[in-house]
Amino acid sequence: MFLKAGALSLALLLASRLLGLVRESAQAAAFGTSGLADVVVLMLTLPDWLAGVLASGALAYVLVPAWAGQSAAQVVATGRKLTWGLLGAGGLLALLLVLLRQPVAGWLAGGLPAAMLPEAGRALIWSAIALPAALLAALWTTRLQHERDFTGMYGANLVVNGSLIAAIAWAAWRVPAADAVLWLGVGLGAAMLLRLAWLRWRTPAHVSQSKMGEGEGAMLPGPPVWLWAALSAGLPLALPFAARSIASQSGEGSLATFNYAWKLVELPLLLAIQLVAALAFPAIARALATGDVDAARAAVRAAFALAWALACASAAALLVGAPAIAGLLFGWGRMEPQALARVAQWGALGAWGLLPQALIAVALTVLAARGRMKAAVLAYGLALALLLVYGVSGGQDGGRLMGVLNLLQATVAAGVLVALGSSARSWLPWRAMLVSLLCLLVLAGLAAQASVPSLGLWSGLALAALAGLAVMAATWWGSGDLRAALAR
Repeated sequence: MFLKAGALSLALLLASRLLGLVRESAQAAAFGTSGLADVVVLMLTLPDWLAGVLASGALAYVLVPAWAGQSAAQVVATGRKLTWGLLGAGGLLALLLVLLRQPVAGWLAGGLPAAMLPEAGRALIWSAIALPAALLAALWTTRLQHERDFTGMYGANLVVNGSLIAAIAWAAWRVPAADAVLWLGVGLGAAMLLRLAWLRWRTPAHVSQSKMGEGEGAMLPGPPVWLWAALSAGLPLALPFAARSIASQSGEGSLATFNYAWKLVELPLLLAIQLVAALAFPAIARALATGDVDAARAAVRAAFALAWALACASAAALLVGAPAIAGLLFGWGRMEPQALARVAQWGALGAWGLLPQALIAVALTVLAARGRMKAAVLAYGLALALLLVYGVSGGQDGGRLMGVLNLLQATVAAGVLVALGSSARSWLPWRAMLVSLLCLLVLAGLAAQASVPSLGLWSGLALAALAGLAVMAATWWGSGDLRAALAR
C-alpha cells in the first residue's frame, strides 16, 4: 500500500515537472526570444516565484512540524488565521506591484525596448491579480503536505501547468499579437483559480462546529522562526531569479534566453539531485536523532555519492549534447537558430553549477535535520549580495552570469560543508566523487575537441545519454559508495 502510494506520488512529481517543461517549450515555440517573450515569461513566473520566496518554503518549514503536534481543530484554526493574513498581505503586495509596475518592469526586464514597457506594465497588473491566489495556494499545499496527500500536491501543478499551456496555445495562434498579454492574463487568472479549486477539493473537510472551540488556543510560532524559515527557503530561489533579471538588462530577448538556458540546468537539479536529498532526509534525520553515528555516516555518504554522481552525469550530458537537448525542448515554432544556439551555450556553462548544488542539497538536508540552517542563510545571503554587486558593476552577459552563478554556488557549498563540522570529512565519499569528476573532465575535454553541434538531433541526444551513462557506470565500478546508495 505505502509502496504503491509512494510510486504514484513520484510519478505525479515527475509528471508535474515535465509538464512544467512542456509549458516552457510552448512559450519558446509561441514567442521565441522576442520582447513579447520576455514579457510573457515575467508575467507567468512572477506570482509563483514571489509566493515561493515569501511563503511556500516558510510555510512548510514552520507549519508541518507545528501541525504535527496539533489536533485537527487546531490545524483548521491556525490555517484560517493564516488564510486571512496571506490574503491581506497578498492584496497589499498586489497593490504595490500595480502602483510600481513601470519601475518593477525596468528592474526585472530592463532590456525591453521603450515601446514594450506599457505592455510589460499591463502584464504586471495580471501578475499582481494572481498573487493573492498564489499565496493562498502555498498555504493549502502545505496543508496537503501535512496530511501527506502528495497526489493532491503534485496534481495541483498538473492543473496549473495544463491550464497555462492551453492559454499559451490560444494566445499565440488564435488571437492577434497585440492581444496576447490580455488573453494570457485571463489564462493566468483561470489557472490560479483552477488550482485553488483542486486544492480545496483535496483538503480534508472542516471539523464540526462543536469542536471548533478546541482550536481557539492554537498558537503560531513567533516572528523570528518565520523570518529564518523564509530566508532559508527564499534565498536559494532568489539567486537564479536575480541572475535572470541582471541578464535581461543586456537587451530584448535576453530574459527569455537566460530563462530557457537555466531550465536546462534546473531539470536535472529538480528531478535527480534534489529528489535524492529529499528521499534521503528521513533516514538521515532518524539516524541523527537517535545518535547512531554509523547509520548517519552511511546514510549521508550514500546521499552524497548518488547526488554527486547524478550531477556529474547530468553535466556531462549537457556539455556533450546541449545543442541537441536545447533543440528538442526549445527549437520549435518561432525560436530563432541564433537564440537557440545561445540557449545551448549558456546551458552548457551552467551545467558546471550542478556539482556544487549536489553538495548543497545533501548538506542542507543534514543541517535541517540538526536545526542549524543559519549558516546556509548567511552563505546564500552573501552569494546574493555579491551577485547584485556584479550586476551593478555592469556584468550583464548571460554566459558570464552563468559562470558567476557557478562560482557563487561553489562558495555556498563551501560554506555549508564547513557548517557540517569535522564530520564532513568522513561523510564525503572522496573516491566516488573523484571518479565521477575525472570521468566528467575527460568527456568535457572530448566534447570541446569534437564538433558536437554538427550532429543531428537524435544523434546528439544519444551521445548525451551515453555520456551520462558513462559517468554513472564508471562511478559504480570504481566506488562502493555509489553501489551502496543504489542498493538502498
